[in-house]
Amino acid sequence: MSPGRSIAALGLVLGTGTLLLQFALTVSSAIDAGRSLPGAIVFFFSFFTILTNIGVVLVYLAELRPGLRFFREPVHRATLAAAIMFAMMFYHLMLARIWDPLGLFRVADATLHYLLPVFYLLWWTGFAAHRHLQWSALPRMLAYPVLYVIWVMARGAVVDEYPYPVLDVQQLGYPHILANIALLFVLFAALCAVFITIDRLIPARSGPHR
Repeated sequence: MSPGRSIAALGLVLGTGTLLLQFALTVSSAIDAGRSLPGAIVFFFSFFTILTNIGVVLVYLAELRPGLRFFREPVHRATLAAAIMFAMMFYHLMLARIWDPLGLFRVADATLHYLLPVFYLLWWTGFAAHRHLQWSALPRMLAYPVLYVIWVMARGAVVDEYPYPVLDVQQLGYPHILANIALLFVLFAALCAVFITIDRLIPARSGPHR
């Protein structure tokens, strides 16, 4: 097995294990707080970090076995690199100071927001295929946060709950929320531009398509 595939296998095991741990902790805690099981599961899948780490795990899986062509595409792998960096930065700058998990929650939290992002960024830089992205890929990369915002705002309008304070309509109101979303999109687009630039600078290697 090549070094890139070996590291992808390690990332797959570590990412899957951490996501399963976080799922068990989140669902159990949510049920204890009075949610139904379906409500607890939907709540788990409302977080950008969770969805992005699931995407990263699927990239590793696609690297190791046939199929999952979507997650072999360089544009989608670069999108997840930008997204995982965005999640790490957002957590560190905005959420870490207001969230103090304990025990296994702390282990899962630190792994999802720091260890797994750094691991994926190193894998993407060192072992993913490069020199495949054009600047025209930027709109496709922005589709992910657009779909995410539509999902969480639609869910929030139904259940009056939002996964992050910057999106909490009940507390901030729609004008403030729209300004927050616009700023976050600008930051995400800037990260996408950074990763397109990096992709175009790294020497080409054999692609992931099989």
